[in-house]
Amino acid sequence: MNNGLGRRAAVLGSPIAHSKSPALHRAAYAALGLTEWTYDALETTADQLADRVGSAGPEWIGFSVTMPCKSAALAFADTVTERAELIGSVNTLVRSDGGWRADCTDVDGVTGAIAQTGLVEPPTRAVLIGAGGTARPALAALAEAGVTDVIVVARDAGRAAGLLILADRLAVNAHVVGFAPTDRLRAECAAADITISTVPAAGAAVLAPSVAASARLIDVIYDPWPTPLAAAVADAGGVVVGGLVMLLNQAYSQVAQFTGSPAPKAAMAAAVGIDTD
Repeated sequence: MNNGLGRRAAVLGSPIAHSKSPALHRAAYAALGLTEWTYDALETTADQLADRVGSAGPEWIGFSVTMPCKSAALAFADTVTERAELIGSVNTLVRSDGGWRADCTDVDGVTGAIAQTGLVEPPTRAVLIGAGGTARPALAALAEAGVTDVIVVARDAGRAAGLLILADRLAVNAHVVGFAPTDRLRAECAAADITISTVPAAGAAVLAPSVAASARLIDVIYDPWPTPLAAAVADAGGVVVGGLVMLLNQAYSQVAQFTGSPAPKAAMAAAVGIDTD
């Protein structure tokens, strides 16, 4: 598939205008010499995803998928990778001989972000804020990193039920606490090796007094930046890794799957202002 013929790809979601995925993928295609390839951002709701992808002509080779389309992409796909099926979340659709193959490279994104926190020893305890679509690959990445105990911070314990089932499949002990700044949450953040927030910046802001106790924070948000959580942890002397690092690392795998070539990491990082040296 890696040739100079015109191919098309895009990121699907709503809202999508803020996405930096086009900058990442276009930089990758240019570095790989795929000068006739294009990558766009297409406003797409979950209800529109099946028609959008199903009507894509043969020039379309792949789609990045963001909220609120991840579950719809999983339902639409003809084949699903083992990890995407386990996690129950999809952020990548790749055209294959058998139709559209779904994957979840968000796991790679969180794994890369964890590495950027500077952890020397494998983490064993984590706090995970949120129980939505991005929390699932975050939990999977934490399990791969060695985490055995996770505190899930959720507004609705019922909504976290699926995440707890996934934790059980991953052999991770997970417990839910309420979505409020409490002494317990502050203690859990202080004791954790790492805290990951998967919640929009404004919604998570109320937790800042407790999350400030975290030694390391990954916030999957990159716009706006810094988030209230990122600012609170940085002001307290903790290490903060933002959503651009996660976005970059998940895009490496997408580019490789779309083009059939290793991702040109330096060119992609430079496109979003990240120094990889």
